[in-house]
Amino acid sequence: MTAGSRLYVVDRLEGHVAVLVTDDGEQVDVPKTSLPFRVREGMVLRVTVDGRGHPEWPSAERDETEERRRMDHARARLERLKRRDPGGDIQL
Repeated sequence: MTAGSRLYVVDRLEGHVAVLVTDDGEQVDVPKTSLPFRVREGMVLRVTVDGRGHPEWPSAERDETEERRRMDHARARLERLKRRDPGGDIQL
């Protein structure tokens, strides 16, 4: 494996731990103190990984462009779903 970077999304904060999720669903618990800045839920972090694929948490940077792209994608998807909803009560 070669060095590079990987994206993580801050799924939630639990006490002193940030729970991060990769695009392939891998969940990683990272002590907040390992990250170079205060994180919030929903942030997208770009993190350098070493040659063995291990994240170097102090290198984390917020990727605001990717956050906006993902939010725009989610909004568009929600709008498509709303257009398909006939409204009214559900009959069981």
